[in-house]
Amino acid sequence: MMIKVNREDALNYHMQGQPGKIEVVPTKMVSTQHDLALAYSPGVAEPCKEIAADKDNVYKYTAKGNLVGVISNGTAVLGLGNIGPDASKPVMEGKGVLFKKFAGIDVFDIEIDCTDPAEFVRIVKSLEPTFGGINLEDIKAPESFKIENALKEQMTIPLMHDDQHGTAIISSAALLNALELAEKNIGEIKMVMNGAGAAAIACAKLYVALGVKMDNIVMFDKEGIIRPERNDLDIYKAQFVTMRKLDTLEDAMRDADVFVGLSAGNVLPPEYVKLMAPNPIIFALANPDPEIPYEAAMATREDIIMATGRSDHPNQVNNVLGFPYIFRGALDVRATEINEAMKLAAVHALAALAKEDVPEMVHKAYGDNTISFGRFYLIPKPLDPRLITTVSPAVAKAAMDSGVARIPITDWIKYEHELQERIGIDQKLMSRITNQAKENPKTVVFAEADHYKILKAAQTVNDQRIANPILLGNRKRIQAIIEENNLDLDGVTIIDPYEEDVKREKYAQLLYKKRQRKGLTLFDARRQVRDRIYFGSMMVECGDADALISGLTRDYSKTIVPALQVIGVEEGINKVAGMYIILNKKEPYFFADTTVNVNPTADELVDIIGLTARTVRFFDTEPRMAMLSYSNFGSVQGDIPNKGAEAVRKAKAKYPNLLIDGEMQANTALNRDLLREHYPFSELAEKGANTLVFPTLTSGNIAYKVLQEIGGAEAIGPILMGMRKPVHILQLGSSIREIVNMVAIAVVDAQNYNNQHI
Repeated sequence: MMIKVNREDALNYHMQGQPGKIEVVPTKMVSTQHDLALAYSPGVAEPCKEIAADKDNVYKYTAKGNLVGVISNGTAVLGLGNIGPDASKPVMEGKGVLFKKFAGIDVFDIEIDCTDPAEFVRIVKSLEPTFGGINLEDIKAPESFKIENALKEQMTIPLMHDDQHGTAIISSAALLNALELAEKNIGEIKMVMNGAGAAAIACAKLYVALGVKMDNIVMFDKEGIIRPERNDLDIYKAQFVTMRKLDTLEDAMRDADVFVGLSAGNVLPPEYVKLMAPNPIIFALANPDPEIPYEAAMATREDIIMATGRSDHPNQVNNVLGFPYIFRGALDVRATEINEAMKLAAVHALAALAKEDVPEMVHKAYGDNTISFGRFYLIPKPLDPRLITTVSPAVAKAAMDSGVARIPITDWIKYEHELQERIGIDQKLMSRITNQAKENPKTVVFAEADHYKILKAAQTVNDQRIANPILLGNRKRIQAIIEENNLDLDGVTIIDPYEEDVKREKYAQLLYKKRQRKGLTLFDARRQVRDRIYFGSMMVECGDADALISGLTRDYSKTIVPALQVIGVEEGINKVAGMYIILNKKEPYFFADTTVNVNPTADELVDIIGLTARTVRFFDTEPRMAMLSYSNFGSVQGDIPNKGAEAVRKAKAKYPNLLIDGEMQANTALNRDLLREHYPFSELAEKGANTLVFPTLTSGNIAYKVLQEIGGAEAIGPILMGMRKPVHILQLGSSIREIVNMVAIAVVDAQNYNNQHI
């Protein structure tokens, strides 16, 4: 049987992206005969004809735009030398893993059995139709210079020999920050470079581009100092001859400001380090053994600023900080090359990122809460998720500004979201909330400020201008935690309730007035306002703060009760409710009630439905709501199905414009195919549900926790709905990122207080 293929279907099937638009490409499913016909014959002929008519269409209908070739002949494998193409393959495959992991770039590794530069160039040039970019790897000097220069002249796709330029870019960022800490001018420093191979030459050239004077660089190779009278110098080394009257490494190290080693292990004696100028900078980058052991160097003098190529020491000069993101930016604007402007942009982006507040996941990954800009943190850590959204846009902008970009990026916020999606991070929803919070930061009081996570989150929201934090707690204890963890909270208000006699009495009188007919005495009120949650709630109630964040170290019930007693529920609301946002790769889902109402009645479920729908809209999402149960539309009788069905009927009557259906099972609510096949009458059959209302607290609480722990979904919340003023209660043991997210939500909630309050 012959299957007829629609031309438009065939083109859509092969389409990878649109000109001027960056897209994440899902894997194509080939599960039917029709799919097979689209993927290959006869459907594949359509994109072939389009590309034949316009060669640039190859980027539209194939994966070329996201495909990099990692190519080597194995003549200079790091730490192993000339081991040949076969033995180099594991290194090239590993490089491909890093490209995919850190930048979402697909890779073919190609090992070429060829040491003749001209033939190597011919082979690589012939591969240009396949790849969007070429990463040359582990090719010995001086052949690597000849090969790269020839290919850059002949090819119109981005190309870089990473051993040269990756090392140069990362070490340059470290150098800029080290000089800042040492308070030295880059145009005045004296530099010694031990090594004159591909990486050393590239490093020296980039350092000069940054401002190092050529005359102030003394370079050594295996034969000694590079001087003009030597007759064994190639044109690349000859650029760095020194005219100074020096003969030995010891002579050169005297009063030197910077030592850069790209040579061999254990060639720099500690006594030479003592000869250097104050605040010496030592980059001992040989692997696996540095030019001088880290411990030996640090024991020599106290003012050293040091980096190595090893992961077990601070300031690892690791090329993974560069190449994935440099190629990502170059590919995304379809650059014709990787030029000096793009390299320098990467340098400055990396240097600037190291000065920013370090995110919690980096602290966790390295088991160190004290990581911050300084002698032991000159450049970002390889596992910092901000690298892709920092380096890639900088490189893309530089490509555009320098005229080598063929497709400009116009929406940089959207581009940042796309970059995050490439590595499995979807922050569109929270980015919007955070940006809105920054437009008008509100004062947020933290009731548990004697905890490291709270203080770190407070620093983050303060630095990023998301909120103006107030820290509640024992002043001395808070200051001790700040100093112990090297936090920067200068200027942030700290309030110790025990020091606030006048304010505490004011709050006690108001609390007594609110609760005197509910059994509370003035004595009890004075005792309760010493509690930080009561005190913080009173601050919000009296207008001394805009929102309250609490709950990190206390059970939910013990945190919500003071807020309810002091602030109370919104007018017209019978009960508050709790909701979680569950983020995955498809879209955000909203779960309610997951925190407050244990076994709500049908009428209470109607109130929960109304609160939840309003809150989902608060997040710029139109709710498609499913009332969950263990049955589908009356298939099983019981208290929970009956309660759910009644709640849906009443909700439709009360909120006629709301899309809600049920009761139904969770998989039915989320599976559109299942809905269409078995329950085509359902209002959710077209798109499925994005908002799930659970019949009991038990079911909702279990569901989101299972998804969070086993499913790998990120949960934002709990979001407390229906309070008269903004109060948000953290999940016990929340991460710093979760706290920051909740603060942003609290700020936007406070901004909307007179309009659409959560």
